Amino acid sequence: MEVNETATSKNGGEWTGDSRFLIVNYQAGGILDLMRFVLSGNSDKFLHYSDGGNGVVEQLPRGGDPDHRWVIVVSIIVRKLISIFGKPMEWFGYLLEFILNLLSLNGNFFGLLYNILHGKVLMPRRGSETFISAIGHLDWRIDLYKSEMLTKEIGEPDFWQKNIQLGIGHRVLMDLCMMASKLAYENAKVVQNVVNIHWKMHFVDFYNCWNDFEKEMSTQVFILCDKPKDANLIVISFRGTEPFDADDWITDFDYSWYEIPKLGKVHMGFLEALGLGSRAEASAFHEQLFMNNQNFTKLENDATIAPSENSESSTMFSDSDAPSVSDQSPESDRPADTGSKKFKLDMPERTAYYVVRSKLKRLLNEHKNAKFVVTGHSLGGALAILFPTILVLHEEMNVMERLLGIYTYGQPRVGNRQLGRFMEAHLEHPVPKYFRVVYSNDLVPRLPYDNKTFLFKHFGICQYYNSLYVEQNVDEEPNRNYFGLRFLIPLYLNAGWELIRSFTMGHMYGAEYEECWESVVLRVLGLFLPGISAHSPVDYVNSVRLGTERSTQMSSF
Repeated sequence: MEVNETATSKNGGEWTGDSRFLIVNYQAGGILDLMRFVLSGNSDKFLHYSDGGNGVVEQLPRGGDPDHRWVIVVSIIVRKLISIFGKPMEWFGYLLEFILNLLSLNGNFFGLLYNILHGKVLMPRRGSETFISAIGHLDWRIDLYKSEMLTKEIGEPDFWQKNIQLGIGHRVLMDLCMMASKLAYENAKVVQNVVNIHWKMHFVDFYNCWNDFEKEMSTQVFILCDKPKDANLIVISFRGTEPFDADDWITDFDYSWYEIPKLGKVHMGFLEALGLGSRAEASAFHEQLFMNNQNFTKLENDATIAPSENSESSTMFSDSDAPSVSDQSPESDRPADTGSKKFKLDMPERTAYYVVRSKLKRLLNEHKNAKFVVTGHSLGGALAILFPTILVLHEEMNVMERLLGIYTYGQPRVGNRQLGRFMEAHLEHPVPKYFRVVYSNDLVPRLPYDNKTFLFKHFGICQYYNSLYVEQNVDEEPNRNYFGLRFLIPLYLNAGWELIRSFTMGHMYGAEYEECWESVVLRVLGLFLPGISAHSPVDYVNSVRLGTERSTQMSSF
């Protein structure tokens, strides 16, 4: 497969098409092939890479670091297991959400029994304004923390300066981002109702976008403004890993990467989720990342972004025919793709990066004083940090000047140390703009694996909360790879404490912190898989609202 080609950059220079990438194909071989790889390092079946020299996809040389090899083996095994149980997971999730919504619509078990006896059973309808996701059932809170304060402060002239001074400590904004990240798991009608009615803000739109790894419209994102006219704040929220979506979990455990010259190695699955390439046709990454999809960019030429006070230039744009919720079937917020499952990235109006970029430019032009934040939980957090990363790569500096912050919650690693240094140069000055929140033993921020021989590294400020909701700024969360033996016993002891704590939260902190039975069941499962239960949005909302600072600084382990 050829990946060597050339293109012209925005500055008229020539980009090389020589691409370096590694694809870990967990489906390519069987158990015997995996054993052969463990013993000899023979990677013919599972690993495909290009070294960028002649642009031809080759196999990795035999041997290699045994530690590195074991990490890939574990990744392949986990992804195979998830794939085997993929359909049962999907069916179970579908049934569970139906039952949960059936119970909630009818007043729980006894209410359902009463309605059955009287022939008045209310049936849930997926995609409706009353159909709540499994994530939503874990945490029923929808109102913002001190929402009156947020509305008042956003309208004040010194809001942005105050936010800069408070930084990560500005809990009102942190809470808005976390609640928006949690809300992204819901269907479009639920999102619209919560934003407009409960938050008293302005719902802009909800998008279902193409993910070439999953071969369906499985990347969801919504946008809101604090008000419909003269807005001061724009929020972009990406949906995260859905608990019963095997493809989402397979992406989290993927070790495939694509190297962007001068920027670094980036997780391939996350690029695909943004619609920026396809491992089935590796040259597509080059076309999307280096050529900035020139056909789509031509559409962005009928208006000008309002530059910031210090800006001396402007960028041209227009909104595209984005696949918004208004164009989707009301029956589902994640419709099956009706066309061919062939490569679809030649239609950028279907991809998250270009759709969101186009709408954001239009909003920034419409609301001259507005700044924007990007947020997401889990996989959504990875997309939230990669979105501005590609904006920088595409030299969208007028857009980046209007960036207020990036807030991610339980975000997996997205690239190597070089990528981190590149983005820190754009996000740390004059003040930090990227904040990565991690709760206790959450498994997902420890993925993909990071050690001395592997490439995936976190960057930016890590706001770490322990199981007492005590916060610290750290370079890296403790037990950064989750599987450290000295952390094994504390992991399970902590899971037991979290289960006990779930029965006392309402008494200790008030009715809004009382955990529902669905959350308690997840805590019980956490006794066996502590890192999964710690990934719940319940603990992230609690961390933001209850977190207390610890004066000492904790370094990484």
